[in-house]
Amino acid sequence: MEDEELMRRAIAAAREGIEKGQTPFGACVARGGEVVVAAHNTVWAETDITAHAEIVAIRQACRKLGTVDLSGCEMFATCEPCPMCFAACHWANISRIVFGAHIADARAAGFDELAVSNERMKALGGSAVALAADFMRGECVGLFQLWSARPDRRAY
Repeated sequence: MEDEELMRRAIAAAREGIEKGQTPFGACVARGGEVVVAAHNTVWAETDITAHAEIVAIRQACRKLGTVDLSGCEMFATCEPCPMCFAACHWANISRIVFGAHIADARAAGFDELAVSNERMKALGGSAVALAADFMRGECVGLFQLWSARPDRRAY
């Protein structure tokens, strides 16, 4: 699959999460251009502040592949991973993070994000993970608008 189709999987996961009363974040872990897993944020469903889409996807991918080493895998995220999620991608040996919206977009939607970009995390930590920002940005930012229109929306 091409990058666009893999990001579309992350976007579809985010939409599913929004429909279930979750937040507007989705992630897809892929290896060799094939989907390993796609997941959405489950913070409210799990009552777990760490259940961000990227973390949920990494957990599921590790279980599915039977390893904590996701070398050769890529993360497609609808929003720039927060510092926790970036660190998890680094520790899982994910080779590339592709994201659409930015941390600033999440903050503008009401999320209490740490304003530390992936570029800054990479530089500070000396991570080898490759970054591709602004991929399908319009569609990814649109998820915040879709979520914001819901009367049951809850940020954290």
